This record gives sequence, C-alpha cells and structure tokens, in this order.
Amino acid sequence: MSEKINRLKEVLVRLGVSQKELALKLDKNEHTISNWCINKSQPHLKDLRKIANLLNVDVCDLIEPLKKD
Repeated sequence: MSEKINRLKEVLVRLGVSQKELALKLDKNEHTISNWCINKSQPHLKDLRKIANLLNVDVCDLIEPLKKD
C-alpha cells in the first residue's frame, strides 16, 4: 500500500473542485489526477506548484506534514 504523501483529494473536496476540472486546467489525463488523489503516484514539484496556483492555496497545503516523533 502506498504511503500517503499528498493531500490533493482533501483540498479538492474542501474547495469543491472535481478531479476532472483539475485535469482540464492542467492538461493532464483524469487517470493521472485520480492516481495522485489516491496517492498511487505523486505529482512532480512543478505540477504541485501549478496546482497550488490554480487552487489559490499554498503548496504546503497539498503535502502531508512530516510526523514528529
């Protein structure tokens, strides 16, 4: 099972943006966005920056914080 690294799905739900809308805005395949949302794969940093700009959020909001021991 993949480790949860990004919070993309949570942010999209909070903002009311569908995966399909994001795919269109990024010119990406919907399957790619779906894989990012379920943490099956991870977006490149350049894509995270684009997503943050499109959604008007800080890029840090899209990434799971490190767990402190």
